[in-house]
Amino acid sequence: MRAQASVLHLDLDAFFAAVEQRDKPSLRGKPVVVGGVGGRGVVATASYEAREYGVRSAMSTREARARCPHAAYLSGRFDAYRATSQAVMGLLRSCSPLVEPLSLDEAFVDLARAGLPDLEVATVTDFAEDLRTRVHDVTGGLTASVGVASSKFLAKVASDLDKPDGLVVVSPGTELDLLRPMHVKVIPGVGPATVDRLRRSGVHTVADLQEISEDELVRMLGKAHGHLLHELAFARDDRRVEAERETKSVSVEGTYEQDLTDRRLMESLLTRQASEVAQRLRKHGMSGRTVSIKVRLYDFTTLSRSTTLPSPTDDEAVVGRLARRLLEDLDTSGGVRLLGVGVSGLADWVQDELFGAEEEPEGEDDAAPEVVLPQQSGATAPDPSGGYRPGMDVIHAELGRGWVWGAGKGVVTVRFETADTPPGPVRTFPVDDEALARWKHPSPDDPDQTGPDQTDPDQTDPDREP
Repeated sequence: MRAQASVLHLDLDAFFAAVEQRDKPSLRGKPVVVGGVGGRGVVATASYEAREYGVRSAMSTREARARCPHAAYLSGRFDAYRATSQAVMGLLRSCSPLVEPLSLDEAFVDLARAGLPDLEVATVTDFAEDLRTRVHDVTGGLTASVGVASSKFLAKVASDLDKPDGLVVVSPGTELDLLRPMHVKVIPGVGPATVDRLRRSGVHTVADLQEISEDELVRMLGKAHGHLLHELAFARDDRRVEAERETKSVSVEGTYEQDLTDRRLMESLLTRQASEVAQRLRKHGMSGRTVSIKVRLYDFTTLSRSTTLPSPTDDEAVVGRLARRLLEDLDTSGGVRLLGVGVSGLADWVQDELFGAEEEPEGEDDAAPEVVLPQQSGATAPDPSGGYRPGMDVIHAELGRGWVWGAGKGVVTVRFETADTPPGPVRTFPVDDEALARWKHPSPDDPDQTGPDQTDPDQTDPDREP
């Protein structure tokens, strides 16, 4: 740990939902859920109003609707989220040259490089308070929770303690007092399986964990995991804030409207995903040694399997073949709702000749047979929603800008309002109304680039096949 509380963690509160409430005045103060809106959708973010009804991220949209049927369910606008995120990250980089983004809505900041007169608790507290005000201004009203501590681990823990719109500064020397009464799941990497394993050994809190020797934790959880838990239980974390985080993996996954039970269909999907992963690797001049698959079953049980090659590859045939082999070991008879392929252990070189021994027997096609997805069987039929998705930005030739309230059966309903107007009127149009078009959010790199958007209407639908 550092001698001063000089690592700041900023987390934008309920980010996707907050952006939607900012841009849609009629939704302010009301439950909003962003994610897949179909029957097999998954919640990405829920507003705090929706969380009061038990809606949480990673919950199925079906369950969320049962808990909070009166919420607004929106498919998401990633251009708007990206633009807001870039504004925040730009602000953070103006404060310190060492900013480590973790996702669109959170980042670490090294305050030791922020040019502060000192790193006393009062100084960093004032800085963090001012930063939260500036985030509110640059985002048009979003709030952020901030934690400041002597390490990345403690700073992230602190930012979760007073959500939303809170600030917690952990004074040097008080770290263990803060951690001891907390549940062990506060430590990164302690998921349900580890919690259950520790519980069977009588470990519930960090204080309990501190009573167990490192050797015993290693025997219980393995060398790497046991060592990490022992270190973090005593708040020992010397990781630096890295301005450029190295890409750890490349992956593609998809959630499907109907449970998949046909193994040949699953193999076909894995082959397509492997091809896309390989293309992304080649695009960035990279390769990887470890191929993994992710499978979420009908009951939301998530399984993962991986295998490691002797040398890295970017060959889609190799990635696809290994992904299909990994699937062979899993029981998917009850149905699968999500499939994904990933490659990790990345490198910037390839040694293709090492894979000559991996060739399939002559005459066997490397790719699985092409199978039509159940939801694509009527692909030639007109889309009754016209490609409009709940929450999508649109513009009308006479009525101006608004957003899609709902669409289907050949009509689309629009509420006409923006972040800068009061709640507006609702109108319904035929989906083929030439006066209505998608509206593209201004690009952060070209703020004047606005207007009707002719891109694929499915490009931001979290439920669509990758």
